[in-house]
Amino acid sequence: MKEFKIKDLEVAYGDQTIIKQLNLEIPIGKITTIIGPNGCGKSTFLKTIGRIMKAKHGAVYLDAKDIHELSSKEFARQLAILPQSPIAPEGLTAQELVSYGRYAHQKGFGKESAKDQEIVKWALEVTNLSELSHRSVDNMSGGQRQRVWIAMALAQETEMILLDEPTTYLDVAYQLEVLELLEDLNRIYGCTIVMVLHDINLASRYADYLIALKQGKVIVEGTPREVITKEMLKEVYQIESDIVLEEQSKKPICVSYRLMNKKKLLEKELKVVG
Repeated sequence: MKEFKIKDLEVAYGDQTIIKQLNLEIPIGKITTIIGPNGCGKSTFLKTIGRIMKAKHGAVYLDAKDIHELSSKEFARQLAILPQSPIAPEGLTAQELVSYGRYAHQKGFGKESAKDQEIVKWALEVTNLSELSHRSVDNMSGGQRQRVWIAMALAQETEMILLDEPTTYLDVAYQLEVLELLEDLNRIYGCTIVMVLHDINLASRYADYLIALKQGKVIVEGTPREVITKEMLKEVYQIESDIVLEEQSKKPICVSYRLMNKKKLLEKELKVVG
């Protein structure tokens, strides 16, 4: 994959427009994280570029080709998407779930080939699940289950993985486990990662590129140092915060969150109305 572009994208639920004339180019071979307040359109954007939703206007292009011109299998060989809190069929083992990722590469009646089995084994190894391959996904911890889904995406042999809030409902240790796995997949295998995260500090720590959305529009995009600023926090989240560079990563983190003064908020809203 050489490029992934979004042009004049507009997405709506009925009469309500969620994404408004959005133009972006996702960096290839990098980790891109989308941040923004609840209801700003993060998940809608991810579903649209992952072909789960269809745009009202505009298009998404993979190597200059509209994603809706690709067959389902062709699209699945280039891009994998993991929705928020996916659910596996009851009783399915990790190996069985990961093997579903080979569907896009199978012909005829979908019988597993030696190569399919080899790729499934590799995906389980990369995600440190080899010893759990025959365990039911139902009986795994939240972090283990999330790794199984990521392994399934890897089994698709795609160059890009989209993830909608992959750390939701996980405690801190499991959040770090999942994010460090994604970081390894990017650094070692060159996989392009695009994900939605709520935690600003985790987004900054694990991203090469950040996109801050508000009301369906891109407010700012760039490196963590370019995006995580006091101005962005006020504009996007209506909060004030002290920002320091994290010692290990040298990336910005927010400390001492505060809601913006209500009087300032009211003055700002009146100015917008006026």
